[in-house]
Amino acid sequence: MLKMSSQLENIVNAYKTLSKIPSVAGAKLNNKANKITANWSVRNLDKGKNTKYSCNYLLNDEFSVIAESEFGTDVSNELLSAVSPKETFKAIVREEKNGKDSKKQYLEVWSKSTLAHSLDLTALDVHGDVYADSEFGSLDWSQDESAIVYVAEKKLAKSEPYIKRKGEDKSKGDQSAENAPKKGEEFIYRQDWGEQLVGKHSSVIVMCKIETETITVLEGLPEDWCPGQVRFTPDGLGVVGVAWPTEPRRLGLIFCTNRPSFIFALTLDGNLKKLSKEGVSVRSPRFSPNGELVWLQRLADGPHHACHQIIRMQDYANSDNSSTLIDIVETEKETTNNEKFHGVYCLGFPGKCFSADGKRLVFSTPQQNEVRSYVVDVESGSIVDISNKQAKGSTSVLDVRSDVILAAYSNMTSPSQLYIARLPAQGSEAGIKWIPITKPPAVPESVANSSVQYLELEHADSTDSVKSFSALYFAPKVDEDKKLPLIVWPHGGPHSNFVNAYSLEAALFNMLGFASVQINYRGSTGAGQACVQFLPRRVGDTDVKDCKLATDEILKRYPVDATKMCLFGGSHGGFLVTHLSGQYPDLYRVVVSRNPVTDVASMFNSTDIADWCAVEAGYEFTEQGPVSEEQLIAMRRCSPLIHVHKVKAPTALMLGSGDKRVPHYQGLEYARRLRANGVPTRIYMYDDNHSLSSTPAEMDNLINSAHWFLQHLECRAQT
Repeated sequence: MLKMSSQLENIVNAYKTLSKIPSVAGAKLNNKANKITANWSVRNLDKGKNTKYSCNYLLNDEFSVIAESEFGTDVSNELLSAVSPKETFKAIVREEKNGKDSKKQYLEVWSKSTLAHSLDLTALDVHGDVYADSEFGSLDWSQDESAIVYVAEKKLAKSEPYIKRKGEDKSKGDQSAENAPKKGEEFIYRQDWGEQLVGKHSSVIVMCKIETETITVLEGLPEDWCPGQVRFTPDGLGVVGVAWPTEPRRLGLIFCTNRPSFIFALTLDGNLKKLSKEGVSVRSPRFSPNGELVWLQRLADGPHHACHQIIRMQDYANSDNSSTLIDIVETEKETTNNEKFHGVYCLGFPGKCFSADGKRLVFSTPQQNEVRSYVVDVESGSIVDISNKQAKGSTSVLDVRSDVILAAYSNMTSPSQLYIARLPAQGSEAGIKWIPITKPPAVPESVANSSVQYLELEHADSTDSVKSFSALYFAPKVDEDKKLPLIVWPHGGPHSNFVNAYSLEAALFNMLGFASVQINYRGSTGAGQACVQFLPRRVGDTDVKDCKLATDEILKRYPVDATKMCLFGGSHGGFLVTHLSGQYPDLYRVVVSRNPVTDVASMFNSTDIADWCAVEAGYEFTEQGPVSEEQLIAMRRCSPLIHVHKVKAPTALMLGSGDKRVPHYQGLEYARRLRANGVPTRIYMYDDNHSLSSTPAEMDNLINSAHWFLQHLECRAQT
């Protein structure tokens, strides 16, 4: 057996070290705000998946921890959990796997330390799998603690072949039209919701009456609506949620906030009311203690993610009284404490997000280089930045109870930790004082002592409507005479952004002696709606130029080695690094591209997000009428494939065989052309989806990415 090279061994050891650092997966306060239940997640390399565990922290009136769990409790098999309003019960949806393909789901209700109810949902066969994903999933209690509501896959009608021999006893069974299997329908194609939502076809709202253990599927929604994100109305007589129409077809939903959808109210006896307008996309309905309803809203068209409004409805029973609490922000506005605010880009509110009197809403959203947190007055609309400013970093609110706010905070040099603060009186929010509950997990000294710089970059002589963008420079400290290899790293999306928050990827490259620049090119979120709208019809052009300008500025400002320039990115970031290696073949020395878009035209017919291909190329998405040759040509012209013949840099492609978003054929086609042109090329194929986030896939692709860089730069890893 060949011994691992010392260089590769250093990379593996660095990854092992970082993989042991846990991250906050969620946390809740109890009603008195003197106890925190926090879930943490840590990579378990031997199991090949993350382990999620729970810890409790008991606080005094000054928010000092006076007692905490001696050991964490493994909660990895909990899909969803929710404590009842008076904290009498805790509901848990648990999944137990028996072998590779067999699993069962249970609904448990605990009364303090006693298991009061346990229902085998799989055996009951009232519905399919419970949804626990970020788009549809929910688990909510009624105010009187008598019932819970959740979302699950609709039970599929039985089917059988046209010709099937049956025993005599079976043929005499229930032959009613309702229960008889449908012949010849077992192979009918059923659309699902795409990437990371494979197998989710049609959802239903399910209510469980606790005392009688009765499971009921709520009726009243149209057949072509898929409901999700449901919660009880304050009176307990109905539910409010989000519904996505399924016709004319289901486009990929995850990370796509532009899908047509409705906020609806449904009574338990089946009366339906649509609360939001037509032509919009909505998400995250939340009730205030006063019974007012808020949600996030944007137009249902254009880029996959964009700036949102916050809509307020004072009386959900009267659907004509909605108003805009926070509107779309084109560029920026000022908060009441004179901070710049660029609009709302979060994917949802915390489960509890209101002050005790219901007059203030607390939320977090990306803002250029950070996630920042805010309080908005629901009457005046005034906004106050309440982010933890003890150091540069990202503050994400997790829970709000009894005017106490619980948040997670991290930055690129310090992993996530829990902070708590008392919400000051109205008008004094800017004076908020954040108190740490947990200590940041220890990180290698090289990461902890590294430099993080925010770059504000601009195309000085440009006539473009948007000229500026931002970037994050992250580098280990080095002697004055030493220069670092640089990783140029654009994000995916393209309508997302990098923030100053802890990431294993960035820390790994840092430990190995790399500087990196994470680029929020024009089109990124967090910098105003005008920035988002600038990129469509300019992809493959202005976003590439932004990455080149960021590279040039780093070379001018920081000690990086111009002969050791690396490219690293996934999805649209993969699209950009393959563009850069083709358009600037003598600048960049080595490339790693994960699930890259390489040919927008061919992707149009094979992706779960065909609208992305049209919109980013500058066209309105439609599948009606004749195929437009003009659009297909435009899609091809903005693709990296047109520059592949110029590429010189050795290129590694990390692909997911189950990728529904950017099918792996994109990378394979690109690799074939690289090899035909004599470019050193390697392909890694993972049994994973677009994210490549499963523990085995992440471990392998990150270690091999770092090794690919070091091999082809001929530089020594430093750990």
